Amino acid sequence: MHDAQKKKNPMKQIPNIVTGIRIILSLTLLFIEPLSVAFILIYLLAGISDMLDGVLARKMHVTSKLGALLDSVADATLIFVLLAIIIPYFIWPAWVICWIALIVIIRLSSLLIGFFKYRAFAFLHTYANKITGLALFCFPLLYWLWGLNVMAIVLCCLATISAIEELLINATSNTLNRDITSIFAVSQNQK
Repeated sequence: MHDAQKKKNPMKQIPNIVTGIRIILSLTLLFIEPLSVAFILIYLLAGISDMLDGVLARKMHVTSKLGALLDSVADATLIFVLLAIIIPYFIWPAWVICWIALIVIIRLSSLLIGFFKYRAFAFLHTYANKITGLALFCFPLLYWLWGLNVMAIVLCCLATISAIEELLINATSNTLNRDITSIFAVSQNQK
């Protein structure tokens, strides 16, 4: 297959289309009763699409910087939509609201550092970010088992660790590597 044919191959766009569907599903959640059956179903579909787009891109050998950026935008969209839905839905203790605000400040600081340093939004796919995303994804399901305060502590601890790690990576790394696994990989890459 010639290079021109590869570029025109519509199959190459399937992972990006799946990522686009996640963005649409995430935004759809804004118009559905929180934690209803419809909400959970759409939410689960968004989560499945998050796992599926990366697997498809790797299996089809069509990974790209655009795809990684779209994945980060889709992840951020789902997270911000969830925060916009979940925070007003529950009665949170003041300490949780303050903790979430601190995490948002750390994340925004990291994005600003990355933007000024690399001239790009530096969303990173670290293990800590993936674990935090998985925990956040599980929140509506685990809330019923563990309760609000336990889930808030678990999520805020994980989110704080991943936010600080991302901030440190963006502050100390010489180049933008969205697929960096952890802060320890920065020191190895710069040796």
